[in-house]
Amino acid sequence: MSFPRYPQYKDSGVEWLGEVPRDWEVIPLKRVADFINGAAFKPSEWAESGVPIIRIENLNGGENFNYFSGDLDPRYIVEPGELLFGWSGNRGTSFGPYIWSKEGRYALNQHIFRVVFDGLDSQWFFWSLVAVTSHVEDQAHGIIGMVHVTKGDLGAIKIPFPDEREQRLIAAFLDRETAKIDELMDEQEKLIALLKEKRQTVISHAVTKGLNPVVSMKDSGIEWLGKVPQHWEVAHLKRFCLEITDGAHISPDTEAGVYHFVSTKDLSDDTIDFEGALLTSESSYEYLLKTGCRPFLGDVLFSKDGTIGRTVVVRDEREFVVASSLIIIRSDTSVLDADYLNFLCKSFLVTAQVESFVKGAGLPRLSIQNLLKVLGVFPPKNEQEEIAAFLLGKLTQFDALIKATESAIDLLKERRSALISAAVTGQIDVRGLIKDEQEQAA
Repeated sequence: MSFPRYPQYKDSGVEWLGEVPRDWEVIPLKRVADFINGAAFKPSEWAESGVPIIRIENLNGGENFNYFSGDLDPRYIVEPGELLFGWSGNRGTSFGPYIWSKEGRYALNQHIFRVVFDGLDSQWFFWSLVAVTSHVEDQAHGIIGMVHVTKGDLGAIKIPFPDEREQRLIAAFLDRETAKIDELMDEQEKLIALLKEKRQTVISHAVTKGLNPVVSMKDSGIEWLGKVPQHWEVAHLKRFCLEITDGAHISPDTEAGVYHFVSTKDLSDDTIDFEGALLTSESSYEYLLKTGCRPFLGDVLFSKDGTIGRTVVVRDEREFVVASSLIIIRSDTSVLDADYLNFLCKSFLVTAQVESFVKGAGLPRLSIQNLLKVLGVFPPKNEQEEIAAFLLGKLTQFDALIKATESAIDLLKERRSALISAAVTGQIDVRGLIKDEQEQAA
């Protein structure tokens, strides 16, 4: 859908803005708002009760709060509906404006600005800050992963300012149009969740019931598992493995990094992201070889810290070592196919047992000792290979659908971002697209 433009434009004098409507002003943020940084609360000042402290993770939906019970400077008090701006953290997640919606009185932590302004439509100003967030990130200082922007840099950014009536209209237009896009994205997210659930159901059925619908069945001896094929064996994973060990319990020597040092974060979508992995030195690698931290072709890597149960089969002869957040499962290839083992570890049969063993509230962990207690279902080797081949083909279809849906979400996100930017910079004339509710009420 195309939108109308304003009749006349002028050069804004700002490279990232380009042209803006002729009657709009272009002024720096510091002229219309004050950015008040939160307090630097020390861990020693945290209390069991009192005023909850808003941190970056709370802006992103986290429900865990620290508390402060001392005298609080009014500058750091946040009430419902106030505009905040995260200015330090990870690109794409921690930067940008947030309207604080929780009821009650909160304290603001450092790395977050409380945005104080007057004479502006608050929702319009929120959308304007959303539009400049990508520009803010481009200007941020710091290394990849952790960056920040100074109050001075943020205040110096120039944005276009229409009159208050147009501010209201732009805000109402964006509220309406982004709600439509958000609803579409929510539907796509639900579809992905359903596809992933169906994907795991297909895996679980294949590795617990087999591919033959008329095969003779027997009681598995596990109440919640039910029956399994008559000729299959129910046993602990360790029975069919040569070795189950975890990775290095030392940090990588990155000063002279040569060999990849892979951890949980580097496992995704049944692949290992070597490009994103840390590197460790040759001497460190030689030491870790002796401790059994190097996987080999056909080994299954199983994440045991943080994100638990993520698995991948090692499919090349690359020399690398793994961190303690991963478990190396080396199957006895005479009786256990690596791909079948990988699918078994992804099935409800294994994940349900693993979840019952997980410990830790802050960083969930699974011990090797508990993984050794996990039961699996094992058909003969040739049948394992048939099941693995079936699943590899079947899951390709699911993965293609999931990827297509993710691409659709990315396009919707791009459209949302472009729409916000176009509206707040005056590339769309919204005056005939939305009704001014205040004027109607008058």
